[in-house]
Amino acid sequence: MTIFDSFNLAWRTVKGNKLRTSITVAIIAFGIMALIGIVTAIEAMNQSLKESFSSMGANAFSIRFKESNNFFGGGGDRNRGQFAKTKRGKKEKKSNLGKSIRREEAENFKASFNFPGAIASMYRRGPGQQEIHYGIKKTNPQISVWGGDENYFSVTGYNVALGRNLNNLDIQSGRNVCILGSNVATKLFGEKPESCIDKIIRIGSVPYRVIGLLKAKGSSAMLRQDDVVVTSYTNLRRFANSSPSYLIGIMVGNVKEIDVASGEAISDFRSVRKLLPIEEDNFVVEKSDKFAELFIGFLSSITASAAAIGLITLIGAAIGLMNIMLVAVNERTKEVGLIKAIGGKSRNVRQQFLFESIIISLLGAAFGIFLGVMVGNLFSLILHTGFVVPWGWVATGIIICSVVGLAAGIYPAMKAARLNPIEALRYE
Repeated sequence: MTIFDSFNLAWRTVKGNKLRTSITVAIIAFGIMALIGIVTAIEAMNQSLKESFSSMGANAFSIRFKESNNFFGGGGDRNRGQFAKTKRGKKEKKSNLGKSIRREEAENFKASFNFPGAIASMYRRGPGQQEIHYGIKKTNPQISVWGGDENYFSVTGYNVALGRNLNNLDIQSGRNVCILGSNVATKLFGEKPESCIDKIIRIGSVPYRVIGLLKAKGSSAMLRQDDVVVTSYTNLRRFANSSPSYLIGIMVGNVKEIDVASGEAISDFRSVRKLLPIEEDNFVVEKSDKFAELFIGFLSSITASAAAIGLITLIGAAIGLMNIMLVAVNERTKEVGLIKAIGGKSRNVRQQFLFESIIISLLGAAFGIFLGVMVGNLFSLILHTGFVVPWGWVATGIIICSVVGLAAGIYPAMKAARLNPIEALRYE
């Protein structure tokens, strides 16, 4: 009796016991579906996050003020954040260690930073949760207002679809002009968002003329990048609840140059901020992928939880499969005795029962993987990402189910192989 004969007999036995096989396959499939489904959904979220943050400019970084409550004191260290004494006993100007980034500093840095191929922009966060009005129409109170310069859209990954960008006259005069995000234009102007150009909208009670419309960045469930209104940073000062500190964005020509450019930017900005050599940086350089890595790390913990749930389910399925195989041994005692009586060896019996257990497990894996990928890709439809197949986890699921089938079938197979053929043939 060859291995092929044992496999063929096991396959016919599995097909012959449809109800028992279906129940066992369903239990295993549920565990794999839970694992693969959650992992597929998380892969879709990861892809959405990467697309969202790459649209912010993969080759860009920003500089922001780092708030600190650290005050130096005691001995000679006291002079670090305090007034430093000169040789004549006079006091020098207090350092900028605890001050936010002022407009003059941002403008000086923008004018002096000359890294080859780099573009620098200064901008400022305006009030959030704003309601934008046009006639009797209004948006939800979730619109963010930003103040930028002519390079703001380049370093943040936006593109002007219609109209024009901010120019030097807009910035110098601080006049009331703005550029709308695609969601804002759609909400206010319906099916013809392009008609927003040269219209007068109101941010709160202040009228603004629309000079441009931004191309949609494909706002995901994770980010609302199209719920924005952008004006000049000089105009933004009319809003009392704007951020007091400016931000600086820098885009380089090649993503490989980010580390070098950020190092040079830190050196130049320390000079602009007039920080003493013994003082730490009171600003932070952030790359656009930092937040993506933060979110993806959070999703990785969810993946681990999903794996734990799937493994617990598969352990239960393995116990159930083992019990079913033990029942099968008792039901087919005479069959085992007949196989041994006509020359079959113990290993042939053992192979047959192991094959049955593994076949049932792999059938469960196949159905579970298919259902898990389908269920998980519902998130792809919601997040507007491509079809996701976590091939690594698919292979892992197949291996796990093979191990489960092998582990669940070993004891029943060994029990069947040890049966005495004479006693087995007389079994009632």
